[in-house]
Amino acid sequence: MEMLVIASIPKVLHLPQFISINQKHDRHRSFCCFGKNGESNDLSTGSFERDRDYMEVHQNQLQSINNKEEKQTDIWQLFREAQQNILYLNKQRLTAIEELDRVKNERQSLVNKIEQLEAKKQGNTRRDKLAISSELLLKIDSMVLTGIIGGREASDFRKLIMDSRGGVTDDLYDTIYKKDAELLAKLRHFSVKGKKKGFHIVHICTEMEPVVSVGILASYVTGISLALQRKGNLVEVILPKYAELNLDEVQGFREVEAQLYSYFNGQLHENKVWTGVVHGIGVTFIQPVYYSSFFSQERVYGYSNDFERFTYFSRASLDYIVKSGKQPDVLHIHNWQTSIIGPLFWDVFVNQGLEGTRILLTCQGFDSQCLEQPEKLALCGLDPSRLYRLDRLQDNKKAHLVNILKGGVVFSNKVIIMTSIQSKDQIISGLGHGLQPTLTIHKEKLLIAPRGFDKSIWDPSLDKFLPQNYSADNVNGKSVCKVSLQRHLDLPQQASKILVGCIYSDISEFDLENLKMLVWMASKKGVQFIFMGFSQSAGISTALEFFKEEMKDGNVRFIDNYDDELSHLIFAGSDILLCPSFDNLQLQVPLKALKYGAAPIAVRPADSRFRHFGDHDMEGTEFSLFINKTFAQLSLSQAVEEITKNPSEWNRRMTDAMMKDFSWDAECSDIHIRAYSSIKEL
Repeated sequence: MEMLVIASIPKVLHLPQFISINQKHDRHRSFCCFGKNGESNDLSTGSFERDRDYMEVHQNQLQSINNKEEKQTDIWQLFREAQQNILYLNKQRLTAIEELDRVKNERQSLVNKIEQLEAKKQGNTRRDKLAISSELLLKIDSMVLTGIIGGREASDFRKLIMDSRGGVTDDLYDTIYKKDAELLAKLRHFSVKGKKKGFHIVHICTEMEPVVSVGILASYVTGISLALQRKGNLVEVILPKYAELNLDEVQGFREVEAQLYSYFNGQLHENKVWTGVVHGIGVTFIQPVYYSSFFSQERVYGYSNDFERFTYFSRASLDYIVKSGKQPDVLHIHNWQTSIIGPLFWDVFVNQGLEGTRILLTCQGFDSQCLEQPEKLALCGLDPSRLYRLDRLQDNKKAHLVNILKGGVVFSNKVIIMTSIQSKDQIISGLGHGLQPTLTIHKEKLLIAPRGFDKSIWDPSLDKFLPQNYSADNVNGKSVCKVSLQRHLDLPQQASKILVGCIYSDISEFDLENLKMLVWMASKKGVQFIFMGFSQSAGISTALEFFKEEMKDGNVRFIDNYDDELSHLIFAGSDILLCPSFDNLQLQVPLKALKYGAAPIAVRPADSRFRHFGDHDMEGTEFSLFINKTFAQLSLSQAVEEITKNPSEWNRRMTDAMMKDFSWDAECSDIHIRAYSSIKEL
């Protein structure tokens, strides 16, 4: 049997991808079959043409597929690289935006600091000029007291300085500390008579911040004096020279080398006169020589001879004004301590060159009036028989005594009552403390004025105690202040937390019980509380200690004493300030709260309605009208709810409040200027 040996050829030839080009193009390779005897079977190269063509086609298809896969792989690689590039570019863009924001914030911070420095510089420049003016006026007084010049020439010099606060003071700056003769020559060189532009006001009082500060009178005298002086008026202050005075901010404090005698108890008594400048305001201090013990005690008030002490000072002040040749437009007296000046002026001094002067009395309240025996009026030169009458100084209830504060009301041309909330009718009917008949008779001369605050100190856009300043136009810094306050007092640091402050100088038992209820209810909702202050009452102090023990809560903090620097941060960091009273006389919490974008809310039982505290007619203050329309009827729980549920409306309301001006320079000084204008026309 013949056997054939045939090379087997697969139908599909799988060639490796690395086949050489020579192999790929070798067209002369043949396949043969041989028989048993070696004969050829004639299977030549040509017989495999179809298979070879088939393999070439298939190989080309495989190559095409491989090329497509490579292209797809390349496309995905490019896509992934593009994604990575996009992510990188986004990251770079975000970094650039953050850097730009940082630069913008730094720039804005720098601009704010520059503006603050410029404002401070301008304020210091203005204060320096006012200080020079005041020193010039005091030098003129000294020259009158020593007989160098007469009262008429002194009056002309004062008008010159009042009308040209800037120019003349600059020219006289180098001369002010030289001899009186050189200063006088320069004054006469510049002396020109002109129409006086503002009022010349002399305060005769017992306190002035920061020289001597006991109660609310001190901040009022300084605040209103600065505000009036900023509006172009000349303001001076006369004080007793107490043994304890804060002279740190008194410029040019010195004793005047001149003798001043004043009448008391049937004789003339010598006094020493000291002068200085406080915040640009000329201040004169009167020191009794014979009655040296009058003002050498440790306290300002609270002695059995207070009537004698302040009556002596009042009479000596008037004697000083006459001898120094002053002719002020207004003698501004305060409370009962200098009310005796009213009858003294009209009965003794008005015809001693003071015919054009008028009297204005300011009362911080009517709870302290000073009742004395009628015969004691003679100590200062008054005639008791003329004044011991019901329509003059005789007390309305204790008919055997005279009432010194009543005398001030009767003999003053205008009376300003300091209150931010009450109306005139409310004071007459409910807060007169026995003076209701007198106040009713003299109702037309009564004026209501709100207290204020020093906006050069209490302004969040300029406040040096804040980590970041802010204003109604840009309140971003307020949240920074909140977090800073939380960190300082170790409270949970979160700007979204509602923070309630409470700054008090004293508090009643009723208010304390209300506080407990408010804190218990609100702290459970995550509201944070900060209490700062003290009580002069031993019983209330003990109750406050128990309150602290009861309120050992992570959201409540207590600061036992008033800290002025920290109080700025509390106003700035709080959303709400709880107020025992809207008529806060000592600390002015409601007024400052509004300026710092915090809502003043009354301390009262939760969700109860606040009593309608004023008739809000034209006799009410702008502050009372505003507070009644906005926050007077709002409880703490209602305020918290509104902040939580309607933050945009709450922020709008607080921004509107921040734009209001309740400083001394606003309504308060305007009312005083209207009063001065009115009495000068009498």
